[in-house]
Amino acid sequence: MNKKIVENQAFDEERALYGMHDLTVHNCRFDGPADGESAFKECMNITVVGAFMNLRYPFWHDHGLALCDVEMTELCRAALWYSGDVTIENSRLHGIKALRECMDVRMRGCDIVSPEFGWSTRGIEMADCTAESEYFMMRSERLRFRDVRLTGKYSFQYIEDAVFEQCTFDTKDAFWHAKNVVVRNSYVKGEYLGWYSENVTFENCTIEGTQPLCYCKGLRLVNCKMIDCDLAFERSHVDATITTPVVSIKNPLAGSRIAAPAVGEVIRDIEGATGVVEMAE
Repeated sequence: MNKKIVENQAFDEERALYGMHDLTVHNCRFDGPADGESAFKECMNITVVGAFMNLRYPFWHDHGLALCDVEMTELCRAALWYSGDVTIENSRLHGIKALRECMDVRMRGCDIVSPEFGWSTRGIEMADCTAESEYFMMRSERLRFRDVRLTGKYSFQYIEDAVFEQCTFDTKDAFWHAKNVVVRNSYVKGEYLGWYSENVTFENCTIEGTQPLCYCKGLRLVNCKMIDCDLAFERSHVDATITTPVVSIKNPLAGSRIAAPAVGEVIRDIEGATGVVEMAE
């Protein structure tokens, strides 16, 4: 089926292209004095290329959506909600709450500046993207990230079923209450990493920051570096092989095993903190 093509036009009215299907929109602007909302609401099989989006809520309840070279400004709030089968490439998502309650999303080469991005999304692949966000991807599931560079706070809280590879995360309070997560070949910096998480594994990662990985269940570290990490693993069940010295470890629970070249201090001041700490020195 051939798509209808709309190009080189400007739209500012309410629901400008509401309910359209099998449509390609090329080099158009969504901006203007009418200040209309919901330009593409309840659309199907839509391709948008080279658009400037400066109005609110453009892509709600859409299915089969492909965006390429799209600029979403700070005024383009809550851009993609309740949509499925979405591809976003080489685009800027700079409005608050840019993605939420969506399903089966693929992102590549995007720049995200968006507090509260990605909440309750089910199935998202992200590659070669940068992000600046608070509460990034909260309560989402089935995440597959590669080469994603994130700065922010409170990221990946309450996520489930996720794999992160070759990523760089500078974000405090990350992975709280996360379940069934694997992080490989990545750099993770931030205070209070991964508290209350369950079945989280770090493989060949560098972890930096104070009081990481406390109150965890089923935690694994495989050949990881730990930099400036003090009071680590408090009340956690952990199996860890660490390749660098650790500043201090506090109250690893019975059944834990932690191997490191050296540990500055092992603190045991509660009953049940009998996890094994093995040191080469």
